[in-house]
Amino acid sequence: MSKIRLGVNIDHVATVRNARGENYPSPLRAALLAEKNGADSVTIHLREDRRHINELDLKKIIKKLKIPLNLEIAATKEMMKIASLTKPPFICIVPEKRKEITTEGGLNLNHNRTFLKKLIKKLKKNKSRISLFIEPSIKDLDIAKKLGVDCVEIHTGKFCNLINQKKNYNKELARIKKAVIRGNEHGLEVHAGHGLTYTSARILIRVRGIKEFNIGHFLVGESIFDGLPATIKKFKKILN
Repeated sequence: MSKIRLGVNIDHVATVRNARGENYPSPLRAALLAEKNGADSVTIHLREDRRHINELDLKKIIKKLKIPLNLEIAATKEMMKIASLTKPPFICIVPEKRKEITTEGGLNLNHNRTFLKKLIKKLKKNKSRISLFIEPSIKDLDIAKKLGVDCVEIHTGKFCNLINQKKNYNKELARIKKAVIRGNEHGLEVHAGHGLTYTSARILIRVRGIKEFNIGHFLVGESIFDGLPATIKKFKKILN
């Protein structure tokens, strides 16, 4: 059985840096620390408003990082141009609203599907692995297959929130299981991400067929107390 990969999202290292307009803490340093301590990939989200990661971070990280960089982008012409120029190994297309605090759900695959298909086709020409961030929905899995992506990342936010609030999460877990099965049936690699903690990761790891977990906010938060290397290693131990 292949090991489950850990993608470390370092966006909120940049959030802390930007809070004071300084040049520290360094997202590049965080990316290299993640690489050194067992991360399988590093994720950064280049948002429209550049609230955390910016183009300079992207250029520095993609130049120095030896493990794959996973660039999260919205489905816009601006982001298509940036991704086409930088050619990151992994790209995840995500929904984005200017005023949201964090990503609120999966992509609406019925909105502007023609442009989305064009975007995917263009980015795949650069040999990038393309993923869509979607809800645990059978319908969305079927559309993702038709769009020709390599992977899907299941939005685990609702599942994680139920766990954090100590509410019954079984119905949402069942939705995720069904989505994973459908994704695997379609030959898509299935990933999971958003809101994951030690507790929710331990529960979700029981779902067979998820190949990659992408974890950021909680991981960066815990690293304030325990250090980034120790936090990454703890997640790696949970996943495998």
